[in-house]
Amino acid sequence: MAKSIGKYFIAIVPEGEIQQNATELKLKLKENFNLKYALKSPAHITLKMPFNWNEAKEDRLNGLLKSFFDKVKAFDLKYSGFDRFGRRVIFIKTKEEPALFSLQLMLSKFCKTDLKLVEELSDRAYHPHMTLAFKDLKATQFDTYWDFIKKQKFDAKQEVKDIALLKRLEGRWVVLSKFHLNGTDSSTT
Repeated sequence: MAKSIGKYFIAIVPEGEIQQNATELKLKLKENFNLKYALKSPAHITLKMPFNWNEAKEDRLNGLLKSFFDKVKAFDLKYSGFDRFGRRVIFIKTKEEPALFSLQLMLSKFCKTDLKLVEELSDRAYHPHMTLAFKDLKATQFDTYWDFIKKQKFDAKQEVKDIALLKRLEGRWVVLSKFHLNGTDSSTT
């Protein structure tokens, strides 16, 4: 039987009002400019970029991640305003939070040593953000998109209490599992 390889990534996926407000901004970009690629996933802050994993070993992946995140304490995260990566990505800014950078560095090392994943440039040059538009941005219209998004508002604060493992299913990213921080029980959705 052939191995079935799935695509996964690890992220902070805010819930409630933060998720709703970020999704509303994505929908405004779709309605006004037909920018829809970012709607293929919930609003999130990536901790580990997409990677391949044998689907038959998903339980093992969940177990290893649960053990890792059981040792991580919850922390606060603030979002404020917007920024961009050149003319390629528009995103919601996160405030510099030492606990987030520490978590990402520990997770990067864990992924390399325990999960045997390749260390990528994004693991070494981490820049946390919540993407609103990418891939389907047209360079010729970028200034129009940017002027539109700069007029919006986004300020929020959350306590990060869990981390999500997302999986690509039928062209969309869905939360497969959540790992609670600070030693609480993990639940799989």
